[in-house]
Amino acid sequence: MTTIARVKPGGADDAPAGVPVDRRWDAIAAASADWARGASVSWRDAVVIVPFVELLAPARRAFARLGTWMPRIETTRTLAASLGPPSSADAQGSFDAALEGLVATQLLARERWGAEWLRRDRRGFEHGAQRVATTAHDLARAATTMPPAARAAWWQSVRDALDAVPGGPAGLDKMLARVAVEWGSQTADESTDRLFRLRPSGWIAVQAGGADPLTMALLAHGDAPALVVDADVPLDRPFGELAHALSADPPAHVLCDGFEDEAWAAAAQAIDHLARGERPVALVALDRVLVRRVRALLERAGARIVDETGWKMSTTRAGASVMTLLQAARPTASADAYLDWLKSLPATATADAGSLTALEALCRRRRLARRDAITAGALTGSAARLHVEASTTLDAFAASSRRSLPSWLEAVHVALERWGVLAQLRDDEAGRQALAALGVDPPLEPARHASLSDGVEPLTLAEFTRWADDVLERVTYRPGLAAPEPGEAAEPGLGAPDVVVTPLARTMLRPFAAVVMPGADSRSLGALAVDDSLLPRRVAAALGLPTAASRRDTELLAFAQALGLPRVTISRRRGDAGDPVAASPFVEWFRSALAEVRSPEGVPGDLRPWRDPRGVRRLAAVPVVPTAPAVPADALPSRLSASAFEALRACPYRFFAERVLKLSETDELDDEVEKRDYGTWLHDVLDVFHRERAGPRAAGADVARLREIGEDVRAEMGIDAAAFLPYDASFAGFVPRYVTWLHARERSGWQWQSGESETRRSPAELDGLELYGFIDRIDRREGKDGPVLELIDYKTGSAEKLKETLREPLEDTQLAFYAALVGEDLPVTASYLAIDRTKGLMPVVHHNVADDARSLLAGLADEMGRLRAGAGLRALGEGSACDYCQARGLCRRDHWGRSVDGA
Repeated sequence: MTTIARVKPGGADDAPAGVPVDRRWDAIAAASADWARGASVSWRDAVVIVPFVELLAPARRAFARLGTWMPRIETTRTLAASLGPPSSADAQGSFDAALEGLVATQLLARERWGAEWLRRDRRGFEHGAQRVATTAHDLARAATTMPPAARAAWWQSVRDALDAVPGGPAGLDKMLARVAVEWGSQTADESTDRLFRLRPSGWIAVQAGGADPLTMALLAHGDAPALVVDADVPLDRPFGELAHALSADPPAHVLCDGFEDEAWAAAAQAIDHLARGERPVALVALDRVLVRRVRALLERAGARIVDETGWKMSTTRAGASVMTLLQAARPTASADAYLDWLKSLPATATADAGSLTALEALCRRRRLARRDAITAGALTGSAARLHVEASTTLDAFAASSRRSLPSWLEAVHVALERWGVLAQLRDDEAGRQALAALGVDPPLEPARHASLSDGVEPLTLAEFTRWADDVLERVTYRPGLAAPEPGEAAEPGLGAPDVVVTPLARTMLRPFAAVVMPGADSRSLGALAVDDSLLPRRVAAALGLPTAASRRDTELLAFAQALGLPRVTISRRRGDAGDPVAASPFVEWFRSALAEVRSPEGVPGDLRPWRDPRGVRRLAAVPVVPTAPAVPADALPSRLSASAFEALRACPYRFFAERVLKLSETDELDDEVEKRDYGTWLHDVLDVFHRERAGPRAAGADVARLREIGEDVRAEMGIDAAAFLPYDASFAGFVPRYVTWLHARERSGWQWQSGESETRRSPAELDGLELYGFIDRIDRREGKDGPVLELIDYKTGSAEKLKETLREPLEDTQLAFYAALVGEDLPVTASYLAIDRTKGLMPVVHHNVADDARSLLAGLADEMGRLRAGAGLRALGEGSACDYCQARGLCRRDHWGRSVDGA
């Protein structure tokens, strides 16, 4: 066993902070060279190991400044890669992040108790399987830090330690841990074997952020002299010397009022550093959501940013391209999921004569909630062709109930290629990474294909979709552009980055000009993370596995290292969404250490108050007044519906937003059944019923047929029967009442003439403006003076509310508008048929509807004349019209001055 020497860079008495990073690296290089001379180590045959790849550049520069032969400077990963390509065992036996959760699930499901657990509690089972995968992965990774000859004994020690764990309430964890141990022990990962075969003249390890197990095992293995250059602070007193070194110029501390305030403060501080020529700035990603906002603000300011943390592949457009395909392929896929997939396709795939627009219009007009409710017969031309071709692609996924994983990947490959998505993803950096992570492109190698076909049981579409979603959620997308270190040549034409977004652990010993650390609170810095391992903490620690406590210690060392960098700014917010947010325990610990250092005047030290670099602008208060935009005559709509006319009367500005600007909210076509869905369904049911009913028939036959049509229309609309059950119960009570009302109406001479018919008319007084609408029902009766029409509008709401509206007939415009549509060729009456769930069917008559229609046309002609002449469409902000108005945010109603509306 090799004796490992240990030295502090520059001497143990030197302060660990307040020294420029280059000088610290010079001290590390000098200490290493002094040791090598004393140990008679051949300098050019020595190997220097640094913690991570971003430290290679500053380390190599520092060792080059010695003016001697250069040792080999690597990380353990780059050193292994430089020793040759991976073996077949490395490629096939090592853990695959894309498969470990799936394999764990199938391993447990093969056991009888696992299958019962899956049936009883699927969520709990999947969480347990994930814990098995995590534990097996941690064990297998720990085994790679052992010399090959010692691994078998180490695995046996793991089994012995697990046998010693008592049962009891933790019995299930123990069973799962056994599965994890045996699975991990069968993983033939030989990726580090070549490192243990290497025989350098000496090993030198730069330790920052704690000891790396693999590095320490390499130093202890063999007979080469070994040195650890320890750049860490002592864990028992991490801030003692640091507080003395920084007492004259401590880091700045910002206490913000909320999320947005903290994001602006961090961005302003980074911009202030850049304005002073201090670059690159490290933006520490403690809180990823907060840092994303800071990044957006910096990009708006024109800063060039390199993100070393990346983001989840599932949040990229490339990941969404794959997932929307799989979501749309489900047999029970919603129409929204189907349309989302079609909209994600390249424009050339769906641009044929507005085919996608026509398809979406059909779904929204009929409120079709599911993909299988869309029929090609209801479409025409290119829209029908698009639907047929898209359905053929999606239905191919359901051709077999189960497939092997490679077969699913091939099916995805074919579908992506058919619609031009594959070529699009290949041209995108995130797309290439997503395809590679899933194994879609490049296609699997024959050996890999065979191993996955044999080693992974066939999957259903739902299982494959969950697997793909899990892979994209776990894989991190990192842009290919790496941040060049100061002094290194950047890629031509790009220049050095202004800001580097990096994890806290990657700030150590790097030559940053400044550090901005937002989100340094108790949740993001110094929190004891939940440990998902199945092994008890005592066992994990004895085996050298990472525990929650050891990870916290590593984070503490990284934080201490970051404090030693120049111009550090730490921030947190007082609260988040109304909940108070506590300070980080690490920050409070450091402040306590600073307080022990007193100034010559005896004042305890503390973090430096932050100087806000943001300028102050004084703005005079200007009340917001109601807007009244005037539009050119040719911008006004050429036709008007009843709802558009109602919007014009209720609030002209709403008419402007909805009909002139054509702004509207798009409803989701989901499976949840709402009252509006019931109303749409009922309208369709009654229309089909009357269109096929040639004449009066027995009441029993009408009741039975109405029920049959109800079921047919529900299935055609793709409405789930279970979700529709409450409305179906109401319909069961409605049917006999409706048939009774219908037969009584027919006995009085009324006959159904048409339903759901689109009617258009261009009255002469409106000067070319066309009125149009869909009238629910028109009945006809032969009277003494000739035929009479009655316009009926079905309403599923309260009859009392309708009566209240009709007490002032001119306030109700819908029936009067329909009467104006029909014209004056025949006498017209109108009524609402209130389908009250408790009181049955109640007709509510609109008296003198013909006179009201003439008044409506006269008023509309006057109003349109004013608008064509340039009158403004004023926001009224009165009554209940504002309560559910989609344009309320546009008119700024809630920001009007008090003098405007008397509020």
